[in-house]
Amino acid sequence: MNKAIKYRIYPNDEQRVMFLKTFGCCRKVWNLMLADRETAYKRDGSTFKPTPAMYKEEYPYLREVDSLALANVQLDLQDAYKRFFTVKGAGHPKFKSRKRARFSYTTNNQNGTVALADKAIRLPKIGLVKAKLHRLPQADWKLKSATVSMSHDGKFFCSVLFEYDEDIIAVLHPEHNAVGLDYKSDGLYVSSDGDICGSPKHYRKGQDRLTKAQRKLRHKDKSSNNYRKACMKIAKEHRHIANQRKDFLHKKSSEIANQYDLVCVEDLDMRAMANKGFRNGKATLDNGYGMLLDMLEYKLHDRGKAIVRIDKWYPSSQVCHCCGTVHPEVKDLSVRRWTCSDCGAVHDRDLNAAINIRDEGVRQFLSQ
Repeated sequence: MNKAIKYRIYPNDEQRVMFLKTFGCCRKVWNLMLADRETAYKRDGSTFKPTPAMYKEEYPYLREVDSLALANVQLDLQDAYKRFFTVKGAGHPKFKSRKRARFSYTTNNQNGTVALADKAIRLPKIGLVKAKLHRLPQADWKLKSATVSMSHDGKFFCSVLFEYDEDIIAVLHPEHNAVGLDYKSDGLYVSSDGDICGSPKHYRKGQDRLTKAQRKLRHKDKSSNNYRKACMKIAKEHRHIANQRKDFLHKKSSEIANQYDLVCVEDLDMRAMANKGFRNGKATLDNGYGMLLDMLEYKLHDRGKAIVRIDKWYPSSQVCHCCGTVHPEVKDLSVRRWTCSDCGAVHDRDLNAAINIRDEGVRQFLSQ
């Protein structure tokens, strides 16, 4: 098993310059290799696979950065082409822009070139970088690689990947301790136990501050230092909102993972649900429901528990959980409460769906 721990790092001025130079070299190598592959394919249909070493003669500054970082760019490009040819819906690899690209690179551990030290992390070509080691790995974990990244507000992070032998004892009691979660657009979810989780709506609460900062930005000269300062202020506000959302979701997912042995959810495409047709895209993305499910998945696994994702086309809202009768008329989203014509049970739409999701998830889990 692999697990990554993300640390905040505090590079000095020299290390900061080296990080930025590595980010730029990785982006340069990606664009060069992608351009050469496209040129070769258009010329004679060949599958030319360039390497970073081919460009170091023409661009000597590529020798100044970590060679493993450039080698990982080559592997990332190969993986992008593989997904393009094999995964439905995967797009063609694109060129990376300096303004919009993600600032990050990955390096591998070779004989201790990447290591955790006392309040620091050792990195190739960088040396010891001051870090906040809020969590340490276990003694038998093997350090594999490190990914250095920079957020848009100028903060640096290092995600260290560890490999360890899985030794988890399952403690599942799905028949007695299972819960179903139904997504709720004006909150977060409704559980089969009747609990309604409201969403703090951090983005909406911070929207006034963002609007004010963005209004100031439009009146500044793009080539001025004040423009860059205004951009940094907006980035910091976005980072603050994202951190608030993550903090809330981590606490909620840990609460669920500690309380239940089996969590049953619908396998929803949150990006598709956030389109303009539903008129609730901002609320959907602000909830972070997809992030919650990802957190639940690894936290339940670490505790020896499980999560079941049922098909998104399962008619959880239309089935009466008391008698099993299907009511197609309930497909209308405006129907929030309805009465079963067969058994006379009165249902709340979301609670009934959560109960059906729980029952279907338990059935699928026991039939595995």
